[in-house]
Amino acid sequence: MLTDLRIFIKQFWQQYHTTGAILPSGRRLCKALAKFVAEPGEGGRRILEVGPATGVVTQRIIEAMRPEDTLDLVELNDAFVERLHERIAEDPKWQHAADRIRVHHCPIQDFEAEEPFDLIVSGLPLNNFEVELVDSLLSTMTGLLAEGGTLSFFEYIAIRKMKAVVSGRKTRERLRGIGQVMGDLFERGEFRRDKVLLNVTPAWVHHIRFDTPNGKGEE
Repeated sequence: MLTDLRIFIKQFWQQYHTTGAILPSGRRLCKALAKFVAEPGEGGRRILEVGPATGVVTQRIIEAMRPEDTLDLVELNDAFVERLHERIAEDPKWQHAADRIRVHHCPIQDFEAEEPFDLIVSGLPLNNFEVELVDSLLSTMTGLLAEGGTLSFFEYIAIRKMKAVVSGRKTRERLRGIGQVMGDLFERGEFRRDKVLLNVTPAWVHHIRFDTPNGKGEE
């Protein structure tokens, strides 16, 4: 745990733009993100985690996985990828699922999926990015969902409003654009939103699900 914390803090200071938080997600936030992984049932599911960092949320996903489930981890950061491989090889809590976990060192836009995913969990700090990138990331992830699949991701509560108060015009416009992109997605597919107050910092967890692939209706 201390090893993961040191790695996470170092990457925060070196690459804040893509790390997004000074501390890993808390236990309650991890539980909310993996909520639908923990649903009871039978049969194997394809699960994808985007931006797992040191594997804090991954740990909760592994705990909730069914015996036949598989897990793909897509991570861009070199240090985080190295740590994920170490945990798969050495962490006792990961060993029962080690042969069903694959790490992919690439941006999610470059990830080539063999099949759609039943569940996608994202830890990407979307509010740090440019509007076009947020749109691309969300479109990519929803495009990887199987019909009826669920995408779960979080953002810190009121973060865009707070940043807008202390930021210049360019940043305010960027944040407004992100809000519009997310708002469109929520209107099309958000079916549940969980508030996690006991986290540094408090967060919303958004759960997206479409009845048709990519959230598109029939033509």
